[in-house]
Amino acid sequence: MRVLTIVVALLAGGPLVGAGQTPVSPAEGLAARVQAHYAGVRDFTADFVLSTTSPLTPKPLVERGTLRVKKPGRMRWVFRTDDKREFVADGVHIYSFFPKDKYVMRSPMPTDSEASTALLFLSGRGHLVRDFTSTLASGAQAGESRLELRPRTRQTDFERLTLDVANDTLAFRGLVVHDLQGGESTYRFSNLRENVGLTDAEFVFTIPRGVVIR
Repeated sequence: MRVLTIVVALLAGGPLVGAGQTPVSPAEGLAARVQAHYAGVRDFTADFVLSTTSPLTPKPLVERGTLRVKKPGRMRWVFRTDDKREFVADGVHIYSFFPKDKYVMRSPMPTDSEASTALLFLSGRGHLVRDFTSTLASGAQAGESRLELRPRTRQTDFERLTLDVANDTLAFRGLVVHDLQGGESTYRFSNLRENVGLTDAEFVFTIPRGVVIR
């Protein structure tokens, strides 16, 4: 379920410094603006390219697909390459569908105390500033900024996140999930559209006939 540890965030401008407040670092200001912007995002859609590496498989595995998210707690990842698998969260359950192997894994949506910090932020229940420490990182592409995010409490599914965002449109462009075993899942996003009016029906998963439920 590592695919569900994605943090989705969007960027606005420089640091936040209010009257009578202690100046914050550029990274802290950036994280605060990311959180403020994402608080106003009800749903979004995007295309993605995922490149995965690990210490045992240094050659990247590249996959493509589409993503839909609706707060709170609804997500749909559809992979267009390889085994055409699909991950759906309907707010109550998470379904992992592997059509090539003809089985579905169904599990309850984790509670706040059980969920990954990244998953909580994505689903609208977490908080980027409260849950992460942030630093500005080098290596961003032209027209983008890069923010490194480390969870304030130890997570079981990732060590840190690297977020790339567009400077002009506020759209997020990329994310790297650094896991505890030294692997990396690198996402690049395109055609991102916010507040398109997704309905709950778009996150209903119907278990196909003839598949095994685990």
